[in-house]
Amino acid sequence: MLKIVGISGSIRHESANTAILKALKERLAGRVHLDLVSLAEVPLYNEDLEQSPPPEIVKLRDAVRNANGMIIGTPEYNHGMSGVLKNALDWLSRPYRDSPIKDKAVLTFTASPAFTGGVRAQAQLNETLSAIEAIRVAYPQIAVATVHNKVKNGVFNDDQTIEFMLGGVDKLIELIQKDLLTV
Repeated sequence: MLKIVGISGSIRHESANTAILKALKERLAGRVHLDLVSLAEVPLYNEDLEQSPPPEIVKLRDAVRNANGMIIGTPEYNHGMSGVLKNALDWLSRPYRDSPIKDKAVLTFTASPAFTGGVRAQAQLNETLSAIEAIRVAYPQIAVATVHNKVKNGVFNDDQTIEFMLGGVDKLIELIQKDLLTV
């Protein structure tokens, strides 16, 4: 069974991004293993620690390295991705040219209370993923607008959005399988 890591760019207890990932995990059960990895304990990036990274970073890197692909979601904070996510991506980009995220297939999404759904944060996220040589899934942008109306008690309840996202997951799986065939 394929292993996919899900990362939410929000560490908030009632995070909409985490709720969306949980809804995807539920829908994908039995088809792929979606492992949700929290960024709550990831320390601030410090180049001085690259040679001997903290255990939280070793754990994060191992989770990404051992996965076939990733799904990353972020809220939009002040027109950009969350600092927590950017910090994690900085850690995952190291060591340069041999990072665990290099050449990893990634599906991205954003969720925001705004009517724009976080499109500016997604542009920033995708730019960072390109810079660190991850492989972004070719799929229409997944930007969940007015997300505050779609989450209740930590549960994402918009089936139409989940169905659309599952199409993106199908593209992620295709990309992973294509890569597995060429290895």
